[in-house]
Amino acid sequence: MNTPDTPPTLPPIAGPEDFAPAVGWAIRTAIAEGARTITAVDIAFGENWPWDDAPLRSALAGWLRLPQRRLVLLAANYDEVPRLHPQFVQWRRDWAHAISPFVAPEELAHTLPTAVFDDRRVSVARLDAVQGRGRASLEPRTRLVWHEKVDALLQRSSPGFPVTTLGL
Repeated sequence: MNTPDTPPTLPPIAGPEDFAPAVGWAIRTAIAEGARTITAVDIAFGENWPWDDAPLRSALAGWLRLPQRRLVLLAANYDEVPRLHPQFVQWRRDWAHAISPFVAPEELAHTLPTAVFDDRRVSVARLDAVQGRGRASLEPRTRLVWHEKVDALLQRSSPGFPVTTLGL
């Protein structure tokens, strides 16, 4: 347990199995520290993302109820999200006003990092896709680097992943 005299314990990301808990840690830490925006980025938000974790969705819902809170998602595509994260897809319908999903242009899809960060100091990123290794940080400079990289991608991206699809 952390006390005011001890630094917070950062989650290790030594393999793919560590990524979902690290994302949960990042989101919960960002919420606890009063973040207004949380941004999550991945090529397709595959199975290593904890979107179907009920306690995490509950924490996000409580946070999204606060004024001026926004969850930003950026992916190359969301094709597998309904199959891999069906509870998240259903839950997101109630929070569509506060969740902003974007799709990166096809020519930039390969440059998308796998990361989650807030607007203050929290960041988690997968740095080695093959081994699944990554890094969690509470350094504002590290978070700023991720923000700048992703902001450049978001500027060239378009809204995507509609809440409902109309069919004829």
